[in-house]
Formats: sequence, C-alpha cells, structure tokens
Amino acid sequence: MKKFILAILLIIISLTSGFLMKKIINKYKTNNTQANPTSNNVNKETNTPTDKDNSSNKNLQKRANEILSSMSIEEKVGQMFLIRCNKYTALEDLNKYKVGGFILFDDNINGETKESLSSTIDTYQNNSPINLIIAIDEEGGTVNRLSWYPEFRAVPFYSPQELYNEGGYPLIIDDTKEKATLLKSLGINMNLAPVADISTNPNDYIYPRTFGKDAEETANYVKTVVETMKENKIGSTLKHFPGYGGNLNTHDEMSEDNRSYESFLNNDFIPFKAGIDGGADSILVSHNIINSIDENFPASLSKKSHDVIRNELNFQGVIMTDDLQMSAIKNYYGESKSATLAVESGNDLIISSDYQIQIPTVIEAIKNGEIKEEVIDKAVLRVLILKLKLEII
Repeated sequence: MKKFILAILLIIISLTSGFLMKKIINKYKTNNTQANPTSNNVNKETNTPTDKDNSSNKNLQKRANEILSSMSIEEKVGQMFLIRCNKYTALEDLNKYKVGGFILFDDNINGETKESLSSTIDTYQNNSPINLIIAIDEEGGTVNRLSWYPEFRAVPFYSPQELYNEGGYPLIIDDTKEKATLLKSLGINMNLAPVADISTNPNDYIYPRTFGKDAEETANYVKTVVETMKENKIGSTLKHFPGYGGNLNTHDEMSEDNRSYESFLNNDFIPFKAGIDGGADSILVSHNIINSIDENFPASLSKKSHDVIRNELNFQGVIMTDDLQMSAIKNYYGESKSATLAVESGNDLIISSDYQIQIPTVIEAIKNGEIKEEVIDKAVLRVLILKLKLEII
C-alpha cells in the first residue's frame, strides 16, 4: 500500500514539474521574442522611417510645386538669389527684387546687439513675400562674422582644428550645437559651413579653415557637424566643391587645378560624400578651374562640375555659387555674363553682391529665350523645398 501511495505521489510531482517547466519555457520564449524580434519585424521597423521620409519628401515637393505654380518669372528669379545684405537698402531690395535670402557680413553685425539684430531680421522676414534664407559664415577660427563681437559671444568660436585638439569630437559637437542655438535665436537659419576642403599643408590658403587632416578624418568631421546641425535644425552648406587643395585665393585671382580626376574621386570628394550622407542641405561651389573636369569654365559656372555633384555624388539638394563678385569671376566674365552662366550651369542659388545688375539680366535672358523657364523652375523648386525642410516657410 505504501509503495502504491509513493508511486502516485511521484506521478503527481512529475506532472506538476512538467507543467511548471513548460510554463517557464513559454514565458522565456515570450520574453525572448520581445527582446529579439524576428527578421520580419526588424525589416518592418527599419523600413518605417524610410516610408515616413518618402512621404514627407513627397509632401514637401507637393507644397513647393503649389507655391511655384503661383509665382511670376520675376519672383522665381528673385528666389534664386542669395544676396549680400545692404542694411541701407534691404527693404527696398526685398520689394524690388523678391530675393530668396540675405547673407549677413560684418557691416550687418557691427554696432548691433542680440535684440536689435533679431528685430532687424524679423523686419526683413515680415517684408518678404516668401520668407528668407538668412545665412552667415560662422565657421569658427579665421572666419567668424558674428562671434568676433563680444555683444554676441564672449570669445570667437574656435576653428575646427583648435576644437579637435582641445576636446576631440565631443567638443566639436557641443560647439556646433552652441552655434546653432545662437544663430537661431537671432533669426539666422543657415550657416555656410562646414568647410569640407582637405588640407594638411599649413602653407595652403585654405588650411586654417579646414580640419587639417586627411580625407577619411575630414569626412568624419564633416559628417559629424552636418548631422549635429540637422538635429539642431540649422541649415548646412558643404564648401568649397570640388575641394580647394593647394589652390590660390579666388577672392583675388583665377586659380587652375591640374590634379587628375582620380585624385578628386579618391580624396577631395570623400568629405563631400560624407556630408551628403549626413543630410547636408546645400553645396557651395568654388571658382577654381578644375582642368580634369572642365578646362573652359570655373567649377561654379561649369555644367560638367554640377553634373558631377548630381550624378557622381548623387546630391539632390541646393547647389550654390560662391560670391560672383570675387575677382576670379568678375574680372573674367563681368557681372551680367557670370549670372546667366551660373543659372545655365545648374546652380539653384547665386550668391551675389551685384544683384541690381544680375537679377534683371537673368529675367531678360528668360524672356528672350536664352534661358529656358523650366531650368529656373527646377532650381526654384529645390530652394522652396529647402525652405520648407528648414521650416522657413
């Protein structure tokens, strides 16, 4: 009898243990599934942001097209010009030329306070039919328009090289965030930075403005800055495509670059591609003549150079010229011809100090058939999409 009872107890214990073990296993499976989703779930989660991005891009394009469809030729051409802001004629220029934006220089900053500059920019925006890109060169180091003045920052922003030597990438990220916060607080929505040129030679003209390291390290720097700018909702500009290298200062004279196309592919293009991958909003093109790309025109006025940006680097954002007033352009092409060439070659934005001549010239070129209206439509669409992305409009 005792043996029979003992046998019954053993059976009960066995069944109970099995039930508990099954429960534990099932619980583990459930938890494990939640912690490690199946490949289908991974794909779903990976694809969702892309779907949202695609939907967002389509919405932006639709809205931009709606704005474009209601614009006159004069308004379209105006949107293609990012002009040097003349504080004495700014409101008149907005009314007359309907420009796409202003670039601020020292004469717009000197003598101002944070409050007065912010108020002035608000006035510009309130008097523009389409809200403006307000841009500035605040690279850090030798090129600071704003932080030179103690009213805006106790000390000027450091150069990329100084930042990296002082605190590595964490300091570069903090500096980029601080720049974005300061600029946005004033109503400035685009920083013409970062410099994506490669230079390791202290004797190069461009060296002090660069990261001062090789292609790979410069690419890491550029991508880090662009991503941080994007996270902090300030417009970014990669410059100076296709890469200065050891070229002369085109503010003063024309410069020719005889490097092979392969050297650009294997070096100079790498930081630009990294910046594009990081979400750069625009690319600024230099006035250097790159003989391996186009021996007849400087890059800023070369369709071949712009084709490289669109097709080789697969960049679909805004392309802009460097200032057409620079001696490298003005002395060779004059104010009028340089503007029409800039449009025909594929620029979306033209940085201009001679806009009083150049805007009417481009309008006339469209009206007489020298430039097709569909060319400026594509450019203006990109400018409007950029403004929508940055929540300028």
